[in-house]
Amino acid sequence: MSEENSAEDNTISVAVWLAGRSYRIRIKPEEESAVRKAVKMADEKVKEMRNHYAGKDDQDFMAMCLLSYAADSAIESFNNPLLQEELNKLERKIDKVIGTAPNP
Repeated sequence: MSEENSAEDNTISVAVWLAGRSYRIRIKPEEESAVRKAVKMADEKVKEMRNHYAGKDDQDFMAMCLLSYAADSAIESFNNPLLQEELNKLERKIDKVIGTAPNP
């Protein structure tokens, strides 16, 4: 059995509804609840976009939803305290190497 087949054996096929259409996806059983919650949130976001932007089709709303999620995700990851601390450490090391570190 190949590694790819082994990975497939650990997944289940589920149908989810998004923007009035059914999509079949393969996920790990332990991820099903989180995936369904994410799909529900995305579907609600698409409905919200429909109410705010007239004259668009579902593909536009889904693209807008994806863009909104991607932007939120990028902003959240950049504002992560652990990332900020690592960036601060790197900045201090760079300042020390180039001799611009503030005097204590």
